[in-house]
Amino acid sequence: MVDAVVTVFLEKLLGALSEESRIFSQFRGQFETLQSELQLMQSFLKDAERLKRKNETVRSIMATLRELIYEAEDILADCQLHPRDDGLLSSGWFMCIYPSKIPFHYRTGKSLAEINRKIGNIKQNITSYLGVPLLNQVEPLDAQNDLLPRWSGPVYDHTQVVGLEGDASKIKQWLFEADKGILAIGVVGMGGLGKTTIAQKVFNDRKIEERFERRIWVSVSQKFDEEQIMRSILRNLGDASVGDDKGELLKKINEYLLGKRYLIVMDDVWSLDVTWWLRIYEALPKGNGSSVIITTRIEKVAQKMGVKEARSHWPKCLSKDDSWLLFRKIAFAENGGECMYPELENVGKEIVEKCKGLPLAIKAVGGIMLCKPSRYHEWRRIADHFRDELAENDNSVMASLQLSYDELPSYLKSCFLCLSLYPEDCIIAKDQLVHWWLGEGFIPLRSGRSAIAAGEDCFSGLTNRCLLEVVNKTYHGTISTCKIHDMVRDVVIKMAEDDAFFRPDGRNCRHLGITGSMLQKDNHKLRALLSTTKTGEVNKIGSHTAKKFCESRYLRAMDISRSIFSMPLSSLLNQIGFLQHLTYLNLSNTHPLVQLPPSLDKLNNLQILDVSYCQNLKTLPPCIVTFKKLRVLDISNCGSLKYLPKGLGRLSNLEVLSGFKPAKSSQLEGCRIGEIRNLIRLRTLGLQLTCSDEIGDTEVNVLINLQELQHLSISCFDSHHNDDLVTKLDKLFPPQQLHELSLKFYPGKISPVWLNPISLPILRYLSISSGNLEKMNERFWGLNDNAVWKIEGLMLESLSDFHEEWARVGQVMPALRVVIVSWCPELVSFPIEDVGFKGGVWKEETKT
Repeated sequence: MVDAVVTVFLEKLLGALSEESRIFSQFRGQFETLQSELQLMQSFLKDAERLKRKNETVRSIMATLRELIYEAEDILADCQLHPRDDGLLSSGWFMCIYPSKIPFHYRTGKSLAEINRKIGNIKQNITSYLGVPLLNQVEPLDAQNDLLPRWSGPVYDHTQVVGLEGDASKIKQWLFEADKGILAIGVVGMGGLGKTTIAQKVFNDRKIEERFERRIWVSVSQKFDEEQIMRSILRNLGDASVGDDKGELLKKINEYLLGKRYLIVMDDVWSLDVTWWLRIYEALPKGNGSSVIITTRIEKVAQKMGVKEARSHWPKCLSKDDSWLLFRKIAFAENGGECMYPELENVGKEIVEKCKGLPLAIKAVGGIMLCKPSRYHEWRRIADHFRDELAENDNSVMASLQLSYDELPSYLKSCFLCLSLYPEDCIIAKDQLVHWWLGEGFIPLRSGRSAIAAGEDCFSGLTNRCLLEVVNKTYHGTISTCKIHDMVRDVVIKMAEDDAFFRPDGRNCRHLGITGSMLQKDNHKLRALLSTTKTGEVNKIGSHTAKKFCESRYLRAMDISRSIFSMPLSSLLNQIGFLQHLTYLNLSNTHPLVQLPPSLDKLNNLQILDVSYCQNLKTLPPCIVTFKKLRVLDISNCGSLKYLPKGLGRLSNLEVLSGFKPAKSSQLEGCRIGEIRNLIRLRTLGLQLTCSDEIGDTEVNVLINLQELQHLSISCFDSHHNDDLVTKLDKLFPPQQLHELSLKFYPGKISPVWLNPISLPILRYLSISSGNLEKMNERFWGLNDNAVWKIEGLMLESLSDFHEEWARVGQVMPALRVVIVSWCPELVSFPIEDVGFKGGVWKEETKT
């Protein structure tokens, strides 16, 4: 991982050296020396990860170098906090006037000199003792292979299943045969065989969904708590179940399931002690053909949980043909899964053969090859590397995952190691990962490119390599949450511990996850402290632990969302000004947060601020508008917040603004909607509008020139049939290049006049939910201009009076691929069953 640490530091150093006013001139020479030495070592460092696993000397040298780079990065950050002194440091009179600066300058100069000396020694040791020559050739910092991802989005369909169809059909047949008691089915086999994939395919099958009134998925894993299992079952049934004891939880489970046919999947069970399951089983209603599927690596576990031998299924490894097919679908996804390069076929089959038919191993190596150039020598190199890994580790899954890590670009290694903080089976929000990566500077930014777009590319880099598993997507296919396979987690935790990135005990590492109840130990090295609690759970943090949060002065990322504190939150936040290097702050869902502290004004490096779902938050401090580096501001679902402070238009780097509620004309200290026209880098905007006074007559054109805006959401919740607001909204034209539009609680009966294929010629996704909409404006249909939409995804929800014909929709939206409709009873002609209730999905491939 040292190559990743060096890459991140050099990126930051390059930026600092280019900003003349942000770094002391007297240290410039020392930083440039450090830059040159590290650039000379970069080629060696790329191979050092592999070498250190076999050579203790290399391991020791790399650990020392890693700590030196972290120290240098902290010094650089401290220098950037101090204003430039314009060369006055050398004059005696300056030192007399500002004696307090002398110790800092002296310490910094001395520390940098010592770091350069030690790194020089390390370079000499690499050359002398290891016999590795360091060529006097500096690798370009923006080397294409390392800094630019081959793909900027998901390339293949993550839901594809190959070779497991027979397994799923067999289990479905058993489920349909069930009638008495509770049928227990076991799916048993080694890790990476596809047990969970088979269970998911069955669980999500349309016929299974129709047969079972309730379907419940519970991830059990190695570390679990009986009460958490019960609460997970209830969350699947729509009950938050806060505060109940075990007896009450079991009673609720019984009441929800009584008289219903249900399917429960207990995924990845390890424990031979199944007394927890026996207690739950006793509470479950029997009969009606209800069933339980248990996936486990241990046959005895399935037997103890009531699985009979006749209902135990052992998936087999994939056949040779299916293995090659799965590999092709991933490695050659660019060409629809077809190998267009005959010279690669033999080496590809050689790689696949080494995977021994295990789907996880095949997906991992397929993901590697997808992200590599289609050149024989590159593929040959990977095949040889894989052979070497298998010589060290006969487990083809673990060897393929190790190979995948080794072949990651340097910047993605840091991103990948972040996954080590999350507990087993934790569902991870993409936004949290991207914001964290940006906050720590893990993502290389070039030529003014959007930081958020670059972060999403990194996320795609991990999903395309099959190191992240997709959990949830939006209606238009954008991944919103993910998780990691337990075997991937084993690899990433080992890597993270070896490199002091993360350690479960929290000692001598630089990143720590907040999960459940935790005890924070002294660790002043921390760079990131993040809430990593599972869905539906909260962090319970004691006052002693909370006080330590602000003692790590080099903290870059702090996410304390979904947390309950035993001390007043204001007491903790009052110390936050001490964290002047903080770039990412997430206070989402912290209650009762009423206001942000005055000390926030010291956080001039802040790039991401998330206070969403803080229902008691009433105001934001005026200092917010001075945060020139701010890229993301999320204030969505803050019901008590009246407006934002005036001057928001100064935040010229802002890319995401969610939950913006414009001030009324009477709210003189608030930000009017007109200021948005100055946010020229805005890519995502969420507006909260309730009355016409929030949009002045001269402000209706504020959006039209936002050329970077791609995603626009307008919510008129609580607008109460406001006709004046409808008139204003009709004039609030979005920019023509808009990619996605969401209208929520629209108060008008007819859609806005600008919602037409001429005004929004490249709109791809449209979502309309709730409100008074009855029909679309005639211009929507593009009749006079013979224009058609390029919309690919359409979602309509909770529109009780909306009535339009499916034939018209199909005619004006020829590119439509997916339609989701629910709670729209008047849409009787749509090819989706039950549109007046929970509805469903129509996809292009079902079109007849």
